[in-house]
Amino acid sequence: MKAVLFDLDGTLIDTAADFIRIIQQMCREEGRALIEPELIRTQVSEGARAMVKLVYPELQLEDPVFLQHRQRFLDMYGADIAVDTDLFDGMYPLLEQLEAQDIPWGIVTNKPRWLSEALLQALNLSERCAVLVCPEDVTRTKPDPEPMYLAAKQLNLAAEDCIYVGDHPRDIDAGRHAKMPTILAAYGYLPLQYKDDLNAWQADHIVHTVPELHQLIQTLVLKQHTAVS
Repeated sequence: MKAVLFDLDGTLIDTAADFIRIIQQMCREEGRALIEPELIRTQVSEGARAMVKLVYPELQLEDPVFLQHRQRFLDMYGADIAVDTDLFDGMYPLLEQLEAQDIPWGIVTNKPRWLSEALLQALNLSERCAVLVCPEDVTRTKPDPEPMYLAAKQLNLAAEDCIYVGDHPRDIDAGRHAKMPTILAAYGYLPLQYKDDLNAWQADHIVHTVPELHQLIQTLVLKQHTAVS
């Protein structure tokens, strides 16, 4: 394995606290009951529509009023994108070790580019990230393998030489379809409807903590790289 690719929200970066803050603020402004933080967390990987739908369950997704609320949510998030956001605990040492051994790491996400770039810049990761693939870069997003192939191409690697780490079935499906070894990040924002049977995702590996992920990558990538060097 010659590179490590991550999903963004819920895998590399713990963004849930800022989404919880904004959704609950919207609830207060509308005079609605506060949504439980854990429920919001399970919807983060489903995107802005799913989180906003928690506040306005009576509205259809294509309703102009719903779309206005969604845009307001995105504007609020973009204005304060990393108030309570940081890498998952233990992720910094993993990235530092990859970088120390000249192993590129990157991101393949369904998060819009303008938000992804703003988030990476806020966390001083822009220059460290070797590749960033967002929905605007492809015609078909995850679970289609197109973003995975593009990321590998930009790294000048074959897709099967890259590991992909994600916390949603579409992440694992995209990686598998691209013949990438996949790691299910069970510490992430697992969707409610999929979290009870993780084996059904058909990931090559499952990890429940970032230190466990670090240890696995140490085995799959770092030790192998050291031996070759």
